[in-house]
Amino acid sequence: MQTTAIGFLGTTLDRGGHGQRWERWRPTVDLFRHEDLLVHRLELLIEPRFGALASEVAGDIASVSPETTVRVHPLTLPDPWDFEQVYEALLDWARAYPWKLDEEQYLVHITTGTHVEQICLFLLAEARELPGRLVQTSPPRRGGAKPGTYTVIDLDLSRYDRLASRFAGRQREGLSFLKSGIDTRNAAFNRLIERIEHVAIASRAPLLLTGPTGAGKSRLARRIHELKKARHQVAGPFVEVNCATLRGDAAMSALFGHVRGAFTGAHQARAGLLRSADGGILFLDEIGELGPDEQAMLLRALEDKVFLPVGSDREARSDFQLIAGTNRDLDAAVREGRFREDLLARINLWVFRLPGLAERREDVEPNLDYELDRWAAAHGRRVTFSREAREAFLAFAVSPAARWPGNFRDFGAAIERMATLAAGGRITSALVADEVTRLQGGPPDAAGAELLDRFLPAPVAEQLDRFDRAQLAEVLRVCAESRSLSEAGRALFAVSRGRRSRTNDADRLRKYLGRFGLSWGELQERR
Repeated sequence: MQTTAIGFLGTTLDRGGHGQRWERWRPTVDLFRHEDLLVHRLELLIEPRFGALASEVAGDIASVSPETTVRVHPLTLPDPWDFEQVYEALLDWARAYPWKLDEEQYLVHITTGTHVEQICLFLLAEARELPGRLVQTSPPRRGGAKPGTYTVIDLDLSRYDRLASRFAGRQREGLSFLKSGIDTRNAAFNRLIERIEHVAIASRAPLLLTGPTGAGKSRLARRIHELKKARHQVAGPFVEVNCATLRGDAAMSALFGHVRGAFTGAHQARAGLLRSADGGILFLDEIGELGPDEQAMLLRALEDKVFLPVGSDREARSDFQLIAGTNRDLDAAVREGRFREDLLARINLWVFRLPGLAERREDVEPNLDYELDRWAAAHGRRVTFSREAREAFLAFAVSPAARWPGNFRDFGAAIERMATLAAGGRITSALVADEVTRLQGGPPDAAGAELLDRFLPAPVAEQLDRFDRAQLAEVLRVCAESRSLSEAGRALFAVSRGRRSRTNDADRLRKYLGRFGLSWGELQERR
């Protein structure tokens, strides 16, 4: 296999000077003076105005290495220090060159040329547009006419054991970071996190995280931001919003901002969440809850990095990476006309479904230790299980009797309740028995709480007073058992109907549901 070298003519270093051609170190000529390196052909890249110097160098190479053929390639570079010009010219040259990888091996000489030209040669070699190894020449230590030294550098990191092991170690650190340091045992989940880590580091395209409520979408999105920030891939903030909390006209203002006087009450301008996320990551949880106007504006912001604040005739710019979360079937929402097909096409390049706790029973124990550590960090004291209590709780937690409808959110809440009640920092078998009873049978409002979890986004439900939660839970229970809005209204308002002059029970129920952003149609869809 023959060897071909590619490099720039050194317009300064390769000059011989007044009769001193062999007294000076000239890197291009020196490359061909080593007995242990035979180069059969040199592809010499030059600026056209240095043709005479190129001929001189070619002649000197012929005298020290008669086996070498020199081919000169003029490249027109108005400014050899302009990165875009140099890279584009070299890329065009590389793609037009007749590579013969089965017959030749290539060395890319990076000692000559401007620093920009050297950088571009390196980048093209790394991208395999120049499919060869790098070679760097150095002058002899004491000067003189003797050859210097050369070093061949292979950019395939898998060939370097120490570098490969460091890279693998850093990847393991990234995987552990995304899992919050939890030593998860579920093989499918570990493969999923490995793929997410790779994509998150390699791409700025939108990520779509799906899965049931409480599966950890929000926490994972935040960890992705922290990982990218540690790798210097984002400098901006992590901005999070649950789209289910954005209702009516306020949604456009919250997302895209408004100018002063845009509407009644707009006494001050508002930047909006998209502008706040400039240079960072915007996490839109429950993106399926966005209205059609917000979806259209978001699509433009993703494609063009611009959007129009409410009441403004001047576009605003924001360059952010989007992570979207949903527990809905967005494909079904598209078919039903509730979600834009073009927006879904834009955000579903990378889709990752996070499994619920019931699908990761083998991860219950490491998550138990994680929750205990988290409680200790928050409260400044450590709580532990007795051996019998730990065994009893784990046996229940991995059994079919443990439903975990809120997934890791419910699991964390169970640990917090037991840790809070643990006298002397010890969770006993009695505490576990009480918690298991609560989780199996639940408190009196367990059925209602499950309905709230099913029909209301968690952030909305958590903001309700206990009275409103109990009342709304009963309304949802009746709606779930009724065939129509009118039937549900009659059941709910049967006692007071006789005291009213007008009895539009359906309209009364519709207005009540609207207070919480709910509709009869939506309830039927989610039943």
